[in-house]
Order: sequence, then C-alpha cells, then structure tokens
Amino acid sequence: MCVLISALVLLLSLPGLAIAEDTPAAADGPALQRLIDGGGAVRLERRSYRIANTLTIDLDKSGFTSICGDGVARIVMAGPGPALRFVGTHMKSAAPADFEPRVWERQRMPLVDGVEIIGDHPESVGIEAAGTMQLTITRTRLQGLLHGIHLVKNNRNIVISDCHIYDNRGIGVFYDDVNLHQSNVIGCHISYNKQGGIVTRGGMVRNLQIGTCDIEANQDTKGPPAANILLDSSGGSTGEVAIVGCTVQHGDGAPNSANIRIVGKGKTERQTDTEEGHVTIGENVLSDVRINIDLKHARGVTITGNTFWMGYDYNLLVEDSSNIVVGPNNMDRNPRYAHSKAETSTGAVLFRRTRDSTITGLHVNGNWHAPAAVGFEDCSRLNITGLAVVDSDNVNLLLKDVSHSLVSGCLIRDDRTDAKSTSLKVTGGGGNLIRDNLFGSPPEIDPKSAFPIPRD
Repeated sequence: MCVLISALVLLLSLPGLAIAEDTPAAADGPALQRLIDGGGAVRLERRSYRIANTLTIDLDKSGFTSICGDGVARIVMAGPGPALRFVGTHMKSAAPADFEPRVWERQRMPLVDGVEIIGDHPESVGIEAAGTMQLTITRTRLQGLLHGIHLVKNNRNIVISDCHIYDNRGIGVFYDDVNLHQSNVIGCHISYNKQGGIVTRGGMVRNLQIGTCDIEANQDTKGPPAANILLDSSGGSTGEVAIVGCTVQHGDGAPNSANIRIVGKGKTERQTDTEEGHVTIGENVLSDVRINIDLKHARGVTITGNTFWMGYDYNLLVEDSSNIVVGPNNMDRNPRYAHSKAETSTGAVLFRRTRDSTITGLHVNGNWHAPAAVGFEDCSRLNITGLAVVDSDNVNLLLKDVSHSLVSGCLIRDDRTDAKSTSLKVTGGGGNLIRDNLFGSPPEIDPKSAFPIPRD
C-alpha cells in the first residue's frame, strides 16, 4: 500500500500530469495573461493550466507573439468565450499597399503550436481571431469546446495545419461572417464536431484551400442538418475554393447529412442576389452520408477524380445551379461493402433545374432503389457525354423536361440476370440530340422531346 501511495504522489507531482481540477478556476489565468502581454515566445510548461477568462493576445500592444506547448501543455477553458483571442488591427486586404507599418512591425504571423485546448464550459471556444495577418495554428489539439477555431470580422492569410479538432459541440473550423481571403486548412483531422467540420457562413471568403485532411462524422444525429464541409453564402459569399485530396465521410444517421454542401445563393455588398461558386472538388474519397455532394444555387463548380460510395439518398444532388462541370468520377457499389447498411444506399445522381453544364466520363455502377440512377429534371443546355451507367435499377438515365441538350457516347446497360431496368427514358422538353449511345434495352423516348436518332 505504501508503495502504491508513494507512486501516486510521485505521478501527481510530475508537471506533465497535473490534474486541472486541482487548480482553482482562475488561478492560472492572470499569470498567463502577464506572460502574453510581454510578447515574444510564450513557452508553456508540461502541465495543465486552468483558466476561467479569455487570454487576449493584443498584437499591437504585445508585439510578435507565439504560444508554444511542445505537445505537452494543456489549457482547460472553464469559462465562456475563447481560451485564446488574437486581436490585430488589419481590416483591409492582403495587398501590400493596404498595410499600416505597425502590422509588419508588431503583429505579423502570430503562432500557436503544440498546445492542447480543452473545454470545460458549455460556451467555451478554443481559438478566436480578428484583424490578424498570417495567423498560423499548427500541431494543436482542440476538444470539448463549442467551436474549435472561430474566425470573425476580418483576417488574412491564415494557415491551419497538422491539427486535431475533435468532438466539439459546435463547428471545428468556423468562418463566421468573416472577410477572409487566402486561408489554408491542410493535413488536419477534423472529426465529430456536431455542427459541421469546416463551415463558412456569410461574410466574404475567398481563396480557401482544404487539402489532404481527414474530415469525418461532423454531424449530430439529434441536431439540424450539418455537413463535413459547408460553404454557405447566405447573406454573403464564398468562392474560389479548392477541396483536394481529402477523405470526407460518415454521418448517415444524421438528418440530411452531407459530406460537401454548397449553398451558393448569396448577396453582394449592395444586397443583390448572386450564385456563388468557382469551386474545385478533386481527388477526394467521399462516403457514408445521406448526400455525398449537395449543390444548391451554385455556379462554376468542377467535380472530378473523386471516389464516391454509400450516398444513402444521393451521391450527387445538384439543384438550381449552372455551369457545373462533372468529369470522370467513380461511383461504384463495391462488394467489399456489401453489408446491410450499404445495401440500403441508392447512390443516385440527380440534376434539377440546372442549366449550361457538362457531365462527361462519369462512371456509375450499381445505383439501386432510386427512381433513376442518373436523372435530369427541368434542365437545359446540358452536354452529357461518355457516361457509363451499368447494373442499376429502374431507369438508368432519365431526362424529364430537359431541353436543348446533347446525350452522346454513353454506355448504359443492365446485365444482371434479373434485370428489369430501362436504359433511357426521355419525357417532355424538346430540342435534344441523342446519338451514338450503346443501350442494353430499347430506350423510351417521347418523339416530341428529341430529334430523330440518325441512322448509320
């Protein structure tokens, strides 16, 4: 017994194993604030720091500041608001002419590295930033908070990399009505944040790069619809975005969950309506949600080189959008995932009220249960070429009220032994050209909908 007690006392005395609850709620805050106010490199020791009030890094007063924990320091936020709030004075663009000298002389590139921030209050937030230039957050862990990283007002040239943003009540990385151009979120794990993984809402967000991240299960089964990545231009605008090389998945139990959702209907500064976009989605792995990619009122989105599966309602849903380019993507029902949950997915592709778009080289295998494996409804001026739609249920390719569109060079067959599907069905619309396709069953084409198929 004496040996056990002595060992326990020794463990508790080690700085890196300090128990946060042993420290009064506000005991560490004032001392840390004094260190921060002095500026320079604030290097935290191997222990837990418990605070009840926000630590404010006023960059114009403190000068260049970095907060480093070497992976062994923990901050427990036991009060409302952010644990760390970075405040700068830069409220303009990133053009060299827009900077006051004090930004370069005192404020540039504040750094958080190797720190763990844990929430112990319903309204605690990890890191908040406003007015900063080149804020860099690396190798940082954020958990149990309302939001992990909260970006507000105006910021420029932010880098978030190699971070673990996990199991927060709100949003992992939140662009909250912020004017922010040039930001990179790279190499991060962003998972189990109940109101979304990476979310832009309102504001004016441009030049956002999301790359080589693992972004999973950022949905709440009891909450409102969320997405692993949400670009919501409502009341503002988000554009010029690249989402590349990520694994984005999980959230099928949440209502209307999505891996990538773009709400492009926004507002200019003069409050005129816009359709936002200029988004590239490429080389990602997307699975296990109600909708893998969901576009509404978007313009100028390119989707190519992605692997989709287990879109329970849709692999791709595009509504009220234009200038959407969908290139070669793989939408396959792989027998490796032939478990009961996967069997219920449809994997459907649907374009509704969409114009001036190109869908080419899309590979679809085993889209089941939906009325149409690939469908187009109330669309115009579409270039649908080189699709492969195989072994899918019901109508394989549906054109309903589609006009002035081309369908060519497609392979559409259902060679299952009990196949009953229709390769192509065209109703309503008009002025369409359908030629040089290979169908497994006779197409059903309303004569008023398409020009006659030329005979060789």
